[in-house]
Amino acid sequence: MKSPFYAILLTLFSVIASAQNKDFQLSTHILDVSKGIPAPDVIIRLEKFNQHSKLWVYVDEKITDSNGRVSNFLPSSHPNTGIYKLIFLTSDYFKKSKTDSFYPFIEVVFEIKDQNHYHVPITLSPYGYSTYRGS
Repeated sequence: MKSPFYAILLTLFSVIASAQNKDFQLSTHILDVSKGIPAPDVIIRLEKFNQHSKLWVYVDEKITDSNGRVSNFLPSSHPNTGIYKLIFLTSDYFKKSKTDSFYPFIEVVFEIKDQNHYHVPITLSPYGYSTYRGS
């Protein structure tokens, strides 16, 4: 029997391998490491920092699919450089499974500096999360 950690890694690698959509520059996904599965039906909001007004501006909002993924933020057809924030609205996700959690939402701020693809996922549990620059 394979360990739960093996199942998490297998899920993570399969999600990363299929995350990129060449028509879009930004993708993300959520892996619930407390369950070892992707987190479906989580609302993720994207905002961009306006350097002039010093305010965050709404860009888009998506819901993770059954694989915990959103692969279609920021069309590649125009320049997308700048500072962005993904807001993962995790409260309802945990409420649906009657799980107490510490973070009602998670904000991840990052900078797009070029035309490359950016994959910004999180691993999530009721009392912790982690993020990294994926590929």
